Amino acid sequence: MKTALLISTYNWPDALDLILRSVLKQSQSPDEILIADDGSKDNTRNLIESYKEKFVIPIIHIWQKDEGFRRSQILNKTISKSSSDYIIQIDGDCILHKDFIKDHINRAEEGVFLYGSRVNIRQNSLSTIFEKKIHHFPILSGHIKKRTRNLRIPVFRDLYKPSPLFSTKVRGCNISYWRKDFLEVNGYNEDIEGWGREDSELILRILNNKIHGKRLRYGGILYHIYHPQSSMQNFEENDKIQQKTIQEKLVWCENGVSKYL
Repeated sequence: MKTALLISTYNWPDALDLILRSVLKQSQSPDEILIADDGSKDNTRNLIESYKEKFVIPIIHIWQKDEGFRRSQILNKTISKSSSDYIIQIDGDCILHKDFIKDHINRAEEGVFLYGSRVNIRQNSLSTIFEKKIHHFPILSGHIKKRTRNLRIPVFRDLYKPSPLFSTKVRGCNISYWRKDFLEVNGYNEDIEGWGREDSELILRILNNKIHGKRLRYGGILYHIYHPQSSMQNFEENDKIQQKTIQEKLVWCENGVSKYL
């Protein structure tokens, strides 16, 4: 199984720096790193180029022009360029626990996608984290909230079973899936623009296609860097698209990844 770590980013190189530092410290490395860049400036490109010299695995940086929040499009474009069998997906505001990749790989199985949660970093810790380049958070770290989410217990992690039901705990910042399962539903729906529903609508179509979801708890830990919430200007329209997917039990979107293949 060839595995890719997929990171979506937009104009936050300081956060991306901490993420890539945490990737370098992984107990098990992915086979490639995919960076889906929704229009960042040159400082992000320069940072990525500097990290290409530090990794022994390839970093594939796919960039598109900044024309607003087009996360669905850049994720489709980037996954279309991957040669991996399995995609582990995070957002550009999430630092990885050292066993994050290992946990996703160990719990992967055919016909299943995984979804994990996140440990939130305290807002008043941000200046310290960026200044000191902190990317490791012990269980009792004062920089994080809800420390029980920071417990890695493999024997408990492995108790969770696949389910055909949608879970409200699914977050696009911590999911993994087989690339073939992604392609079979035509990936992200690019009719969804702006913040909201792009991840859950994709997962609903994957579930409608008889792929089950399995929660990754007590493993697959990552740390979310606080930031102001994105504009919800298009949320209502995006929600209508998702409601259609639910009502009609859709498995395919017309405006998806197939145009890049």
